Amino acid sequence: MRSLYISLTSEFYKSRKTLAFWAAIILPVVICGLIAFGFYSDTERLLKANSPGLILWGRYSGAALGVMGMLILPFYVMFMAFSVNNIEHKNDTWKTLFAQPLNKFSIYAAKYLYAVLLLVICLSLFLLLTIASGYLLQVLVPKLTFKDYNPTLLLFKFYSKLFLASLGILSVQFVLSLIWSDFLKPMGIGFVGIIAGIITANVGWKHAYLIPYSDPTLALRVTRVKDAKLEEFPIFTQEIWVSLAYAAVLFIVGYFILSKKNIK
Repeated sequence: MRSLYISLTSEFYKSRKTLAFWAAIILPVVICGLIAFGFYSDTERLLKANSPGLILWGRYSGAALGVMGMLILPFYVMFMAFSVNNIEHKNDTWKTLFAQPLNKFSIYAAKYLYAVLLLVICLSLFLLLTIASGYLLQVLVPKLTFKDYNPTLLLFKFYSKLFLASLGILSVQFVLSLIWSDFLKPMGIGFVGIIAGIITANVGWKHAYLIPYSDPTLALRVTRVKDAKLEEFPIFTQEIWVSLAYAAVLFIVGYFILSKKNIK
């Protein structure tokens, strides 16, 4: 456990100035800020619509969730997974890393957990900023109906699904970035995968959930449970289980690849 903690701390210090780290913070701030500004600029039309609180929150949070789940999140995960391992590729420090008195599994697990942590930070900020900016709009425009509904549980479940649905993509890209040190191969495969995932999810292909890149898009499609409240939709749907299966299998595969890696 001590080896894992040391390795995880090392990952933070090595990557705290990288774009992948700061993007986890900047993306939620910029996107939520733009959406809030857009809604504030459109206040007159929103007041005329006089939508109930649930509908207004749905439109507001849906703007961020739609952009994140379908496009930005998969691309961010792909770039972030590459960046975590690219630090060692770029500086040619794999040999130095393995020369430390730490076991390989701790080094590998720390890199993977750090990537997961960046994903958690990014999605947590989206959740918090969406709720905070919605209530800020309520203060600025008291006639809005944000105050009539508490979206915390609903949004927490949506962002939890997005997190779990993204682990499959993260694991695929993490393994690819271990195999190849150059930018084009893992990013090119990831780009094709994301496009294929979006297309298969949107055309309604029944086996789309088997493609990890389609899982974030599918995770946002909530089927209402009969005679139940909207907040009671299930988190662990088939695309989530598939994403977790990919994550578990590829985590093991990644460690096998790293342990057999020829470090010069």
